[in-house]
Amino acid sequence: MSTNPGQAANCEILASNFGHACLQLGRDTEASASLAEASSVTNLNPAVMSISYALAAMPARYAVERGMWQDAALLAPRKSRFVFADAMVWFAKSLGAARSGDVALAQQSANELAETVDLLKAAKNDYWATEVTVQHQAALAWIAYAQGNRDAALTQMRSAADLEDSSEKSPVSPGRLIPARELLAEMLLQSGNPTEALVQYERSQTRDPNRLRSLYGAGLAAAQVNNRDKAKYFYARVTQLVGNSDSRPEFKQVRDYLASN
Repeated sequence: MSTNPGQAANCEILASNFGHACLQLGRDTEASASLAEASSVTNLNPAVMSISYALAAMPARYAVERGMWQDAALLAPRKSRFVFADAMVWFAKSLGAARSGDVALAQQSANELAETVDLLKAAKNDYWATEVTVQHQAALAWIAYAQGNRDAALTQMRSAADLEDSSEKSPVSPGRLIPARELLAEMLLQSGNPTEALVQYERSQTRDPNRLRSLYGAGLAAAQVNNRDKAKYFYARVTQLVGNSDSRPEFKQVRDYLASN
């Protein structure tokens, strides 16, 4: 498929938005098709920031939103004129590697994030320097967690979440790759602390509402502390979003819980 640069930019932005929306609705097959379509566009203008951002966001979101950490670890970041866009893929890659047990690859990818922060600070691009700093801190937190340093990991992850909360999101994208506070909640849940995980999931949703992973995580945390009302509330919101989709195993878990409670 060939088109002019303006049409290509529109295609990339629309595909990115559509793919993101599909992932929040559990329509993973459609999100995959959107990613493939966007990847087939030629004559892309490398000077258009939204194109670089979309090209980075789409494959990173597709892996991270579905919790496909090994796929995220295999992502291949591309070089563009916009290092903060490239950083999104390094972030997904570091998360994916850490959460699938490849600490060396996770650290290598985190080092790329640290270098990106330095470049953005040198360019006095304070907003994106902060955003990538959050990504770097979150990556380091999950590396520490993978190494068994849970207290240090949680401290680092809290710091990342607090820093992100202090910065308003740019309108460039439909949302950050994954909110830092949601990642904190996931870490708490994995650490066996569903009570605080639920608190952090709920805090995350005040800034980033209707995120499917966050709603599912909140329901799971509520179920683990035997708060049936909240579990049913969050799981019902999951089913409202995904309908009859069976693209992820957790959707069956949600339906089974609602059917028996």
